[in-house]
Formats: sequence, structure tokens, C-alpha cells
Amino acid sequence: MVDRTKRVLLAGLFHETHNFLEGTTGLSEFEISRGDELLNRRDDASPMGGFLEVADECGWTVIPSVDYRAAPGPTVDDAVITQFWEEFQAHARPALMAGLDAIYLVLHGAMATRSIADVEGELLFRIRQLDRAARLPIFGVYDLHANFTWEMTCGAECLVAYRENPHTDARDAAVRAARLLQRRFETGQRTRAIWMPADIVWPPTGVATAAEPMQTLQSAARRIEAEHADIWAVNVNAGYAFADTPQTGVSFGAVIEHHDGDPPMPAALAHLEQLKNLAHERRADGNVTERPINEVLDQIEPSAPGLTAIIEPSDNIGGGAPGDGTGVLRAFVERGFQNAAVAINDPDAVQALAELKPGDRTTVAIGGKGSRLDAGPLELEVEFVSRSDGRFKLENPRSHLASMSGDTFHMGPTAVARHEGITLLLTSRKTPPFDLGQWRSQGIDPAQFSFIGVKAAVAHRTAYDPIVARSYWVDTPGPCASNLKSLPFKRIRRPVFPLDER
Repeated sequence: MVDRTKRVLLAGLFHETHNFLEGTTGLSEFEISRGDELLNRRDDASPMGGFLEVADECGWTVIPSVDYRAAPGPTVDDAVITQFWEEFQAHARPALMAGLDAIYLVLHGAMATRSIADVEGELLFRIRQLDRAARLPIFGVYDLHANFTWEMTCGAECLVAYRENPHTDARDAAVRAARLLQRRFETGQRTRAIWMPADIVWPPTGVATAAEPMQTLQSAARRIEAEHADIWAVNVNAGYAFADTPQTGVSFGAVIEHHDGDPPMPAALAHLEQLKNLAHERRADGNVTERPINEVLDQIEPSAPGLTAIIEPSDNIGGGAPGDGTGVLRAFVERGFQNAAVAINDPDAVQALAELKPGDRTTVAIGGKGSRLDAGPLELEVEFVSRSDGRFKLENPRSHLASMSGDTFHMGPTAVARHEGITLLLTSRKTPPFDLGQWRSQGIDPAQFSFIGVKAAVAHRTAYDPIVARSYWVDTPGPCASNLKSLPFKRIRRPVFPLDER
């Protein structure tokens, strides 16, 4: 039945925060949409677009407030949350006074500022303090890589996680959460969240959902949902390993039917305990690390047919790394690889080529500026090929990148150059390698190369697996290294695997 009376406030706050990177993520890094601008996401590939699809279908009146989102990066400046909260309140308070039926949030779940380790939990706490919001249904969607917390559990009635990594289902997850909200409206059945941490932290390379241990965990979660009608959702939270917070790591959650005075359903807690035990049985499977790049390249046949992808998790742009590491590029140059390609985020290098014409040659310092772990800029003589504004439409609207940006992405001013047999795609904005439109928009077919460097861990696979003959993950210097014991954790809860073997 279509209910045309429900009023739902919509907001978004999205950032995956890497606490071990230098610098901060300030307001200038955030794409901010306000008021009716949020409604422009209708019909796009983002989670917000998924919510709006259901809202239209169900006849809700959507009260758009504000949406802040930025690419993964270093610790967020406190000013971002201060401004977000001021803007959110400006919309929420009058909407609450006029009468709201629910709030729907599009979140990440691993956002942290200098003074707030759990931004999403703090946001939910503040919302609950607003007049007329204490018992209001708060539903929403969040990223599978969330470092979920007790505060998030207490603050929201129903949050639904992505189920796939790469995140091909981000929009679908938002639709699922919105349909559960409609179920809440139609039945009047209140829900509550329960949660259980696993005392495990896995690197991004270990949490692909097509591989163990996540495949088993997701399958078990789906079985629990299918067998128990009073459990509305089961969430497997892979965690984000590069956040130094008390709750960093793997956890499990469920949304269950709730009746006043009832404790959390013992059976539901037992199901989460089952998932936790499965995670511990397979904890070693998720602790994936790589071999040094030269050791791997020594075993590769340079003339093998087809495309060989060299995957560099330590400079994983989707995990917050600067995307300008020179590890793979140096190896390609030193070995004289031909018909090879690497994308590097380097606005200085793009600017250095700004006045050149196709065919002009110059020497430019490339990469090595964003992390103290890198060997530093690599000076190369290059031939300038082309430039563009860097905007491209995603080829795959279900790609991991769509969960961050919708249908399009802007790489910033972009240049293509060549050094001997190596093609360089130089961008001015970090561009996660999750969609081949990044290359094809510049007139380059990545499938025609023999070697390509990819700055990712898992989320690139939807784009690259169909065109590669083989892929090798390598260890290079960088801030997203899979060896978690190399990171200077200070605030993470202990003991936790693999930092504490047990």
C-alpha cells in the first residue's frame, strides 16, 4: 500500500578516514550538497539515488538537508563536523517541529576527526538529543568497511551494510534499508540493533567477499536472515584497518524486532556469536599480505601474452593512500618494461605539462610527494601526449566507484605522457581505479597494454578482472601496507588479531 503521508529527512556524511596518513582532510576536500541539490541524485547510481527511488515509489515526502562526502584520506578536520552539524540542525529542527516520521542517513561508518574517533556514533547521539527525535525511526545505509561501534548501535534503529566487496551493491543496500523503513511504516513494528565485535582486524586485501573468510561469513549471515522473519537484517562489518580507533576491526550486527521492556533476543545474539566464531576459525585467511615487488617481478615472464596487472595495495587510493607512490613505476622503469602503464595522482606534474603541445618533451618529477614512506619523486624525461578536464562517465553504474560518486567522476585536470615504453596517466585528484572509464575517457584502451600498475586492494577487480590475463599483488612502500603489524596503533582495543597472536 502506498502511504503518501510519511515525511522523511534525508542526510549524508561519507568519509573513510586513514589515521596513519600525514595531514588532514579539510572542508575543501568535501563535495557538499545542500537542500534540493540532494534530490538531483534521483536516478543516479549512488546509495542516495537508491533511497530516492524507494521514496518516490512509496510516496514519501523527502525533506533534503545536507550531504558531505570526500574520497578516503587522512584524519578529518574538526571544522568539517562543526559545519556539517550546524547545517544539518538548520534543516532538522524546523522539520522536527513540523512533524517527521523518520530520518534516513547515507553514511560510511569509518569517519574520524582529530577529536572524535567515532563520527557516525557522535552524529547519531546528537540527533537523539534534538527535540522530538529521541524515539524517531532512524534508518540508513553504510559501507561494508565500517568500524561499527556501540554508539552507532544505540543511536539508530536500523542501519544496513553493503554486502559485496567490491561494492557493486551500494545502491541496492540503500534500497534495502529504505524498503525496511517502509515495512516499519506499514507494520508499526519497532526494531532495534544489536552488535558484537570480533577482536579481529583484517587488511583490505583480506576482505573480498568472493574469497574467504568473507564469503563464508556473508553466506552465513544471509542464511540467518532467510530463516528468521523477526531478524530484519544481518550485517557483516569487515572494518577499516587503517583507522586507529578503539573499535577498528571486524564486527557483526543485526536488526531485530523490538517490544518495550524486552531484552535483546537471545537467539539473535547467539547468531552473532556464531558469526564471530566463524571469523575466528578463519582469521588467518583474512590476514593477507604481499611479497616484495622485485621478488614477484623476477618470476614473471615479460613477454607473456595478454595483460598483466601489478596490484599495489600499499598505495590503495580507495583506502585513502595518496595515489602517487612510485614503487611500481620505479620497477617498470628499472626493468625497461615496454607497453606498460601507470596512473599517478600528481597535480604538480600535470601543471608542469600544462603549456606543452603533443610531441613536446620535457623532464618532470613524478609522484613521491604524498607519503613519507615513498622513495620520493622520480624524475623522468617524458613526451607529452594529451590533456583533458578529467571528467568521465562511469562505464559500470554498479562499480565500487559509484558508491562514492554516482554516475560520474572528476579526476581534475589530467595529462597523458609517455616515458620510453611506459604510458603515464597523471591526474590532479585521487581517482580510485574502479572503472575503466578513467582510461578510455582519455582515448586509451587499457586492455592493449602488456603491464599495468593498479593502486588498489580488491575493489578494482570488477573493472580489471575481465581484461587481465593475470594479476599479482605486490608489496611496495606506502601507507596502506597489508602487514598491519607495521602500523603504529595506539588506540585500537587490545588484544586483537593479528597484532596479538593467540
